[in-house]
Amino acid sequence: MKVSVCMITYNHENYIKEAIEAVLNQKTTFEIELIIANDNSPDSTDQIIKKIISEHPNGSKIIYTKNDTNIGMMPNFTKALKNCSGKYIALCEGDDYWTSDVKLQKQVDFLENNNDFAICFHKVGIDKNGELIDDYITSTVNPKTTIYDLAKGNYIHTCSVVYRNHLFDNFPDYFYVSPVGDYFLHLLNSQYGAIYYIDEKMANYRVHETSYWSSKKQEERETIWITFIENIKPNFNIEIQKLLEKQIFGFKYRKSSFWKKIQMKLIKK
Repeated sequence: MKVSVCMITYNHENYIKEAIEAVLNQKTTFEIELIIANDNSPDSTDQIIKKIISEHPNGSKIIYTKNDTNIGMMPNFTKALKNCSGKYIALCEGDDYWTSDVKLQKQVDFLENNNDFAICFHKVGIDKNGELIDDYITSTVNPKTTIYDLAKGNYIHTCSVVYRNHLFDNFPDYFYVSPVGDYFLHLLNSQYGAIYYIDEKMANYRVHETSYWSSKKQEERETIWITFIENIKPNFNIEIQKLLEKQIFGFKYRKSSFWKKIQMKLIKK
């Protein structure tokens, strides 16, 4: 059995070494391939990756591609995912890192023994500019959740997830231009099985000024998110669409004036 680890990177010269080595140092009973897709980083990311491939004892596990031009986050992400040949796929972006060398083994063991689950994820810590703090970004959930829980709001950090490969044949057209890839992917996968949460911190999500999402102001993030949810809704059934619509209402309500909030409540009723 093989497990694919998908890692996209752009301008991660300060972080990529730690991210890669945490993957290569995993202790598993199965084969691992690390798919790294570099979206033409102008920094020294390329040189660092090539040095690890040539010098690390497990460097041969890396399948590395560097785009000749910058194609953008989502095209780079989908390109990397399509190169993943494993039974399962784990995600870790080039600026995040795993902290447990048995993380993959624990998650794959669970999925191997529980065929009704499509996704397994775990607790993470937050590395905020070098300071390790508890996760303040996502909420704590029950061990077992479903797409109906996930449609109310994302609680899965990208660096914590492992999911079954080949659950569906093709990505929706909007996936290739979406500003948010991970949540959309989790929703698509969770149509085919439940979601399991391991309450053990086995990775750190890095927050820094140059990261795509963290670098944006709250108002800008909310605007992006509302448009994103509107665009992904048609890919799901009516019940899921209604839950996604509640997310949109919540964001719009918080941004509205006092009288606009009253009007929105009356319309909703």
